[in-house]
Amino acid sequence: MRKNRAMTHAVTVLALDAVVGFDLTVPPQVLGSARAADGTPFYEVTTAGMGGPVRPSRGGFTITPDHGLEALATADTVVVAGVNGNRTLIDGTLDPAVGEALRAAHDRGARILSICTGASVLAAAGLLDDRPAASHWGWARRLRKLYPQVQWDFDVLFVDGGDILTSAGVGAGIDLCLHVVRTDHGSAVANTAARRCVVPPFRDGGQAQYIERPIPAARADGTSATRAWALDRLAEPVSLKEMAGHANMSVRTFTRRFRDETGLSPLKWLLRQRVDHARLLLESTDLGVDVVARRAGLGSATALRQHFQQSVGVAPAAYRRTFRHG
Repeated sequence: MRKNRAMTHAVTVLALDAVVGFDLTVPPQVLGSARAADGTPFYEVTTAGMGGPVRPSRGGFTITPDHGLEALATADTVVVAGVNGNRTLIDGTLDPAVGEALRAAHDRGARILSICTGASVLAAAGLLDDRPAASHWGWARRLRKLYPQVQWDFDVLFVDGGDILTSAGVGAGIDLCLHVVRTDHGSAVANTAARRCVVPPFRDGGQAQYIERPIPAARADGTSATRAWALDRLAEPVSLKEMAGHANMSVRTFTRRFRDETGLSPLKWLLRQRVDHARLLLESTDLGVDVVARRAGLGSATALRQHFQQSVGVAPAAYRRTFRHG
């Protein structure tokens, strides 16, 4: 995993013609909510464009970026916001100055991110050739046709390629930015930022996009209270039958409703919460792996290592070393 960067990390969000307004505002809001214990921001976020106001793809307003393309030359991270109606989505055309600025930023070691159809800009610049990349599922046919050299994955929330990270549409940009905060500064900082933004603190990048899935109507007799109850008992054995009983439902009804509300089965959701809690304990305490496993409800160090490797991709000890700051 990537080591922590400088205390104030310069982020430039690129806004091109027909920018998606939501995508443009996500990085300043999410990254701007990541702060040290004394309130010092970890990221300084600015915007850049090609000069002059930019009209978003929707909405009766214009945006004037802080800087021109020269800001990409000094940014530690460059984020390309989504576009809708831009020529990169129509015929694959990209202004040469934009492509040159993005390639130069990448060549000097800047981290590059895209949100939603911002990936089309990176593809047009040649930065995604022969690389896996995510974007909104609704643009799958168009993007595959325009940029066949890219290994598109329209089934995931985001793809972390190390130096280049790409996300699916709209809300997935929030997940990507929180992933960046978590990678740079740990789960505690990311969770605090998520709370400030009132969004879920963690959705795995490999989680499926919710493609044409109907949203269930809000119900007073849903499973949210049971989820809160289970989170207070992560160190204890909690069975599916007990969760259903707490919700006053049959196991079958509870499982169906739980999946409708979270996209996961109850036990898979519970395992994810336990692994995430183990991450936090590894980052913020000196507890032994056996103790971490018990407190996270995973039973043994062997089980912790197995689930951690499957979920996070590294061993618990290696993960802990990543977040030791001297």
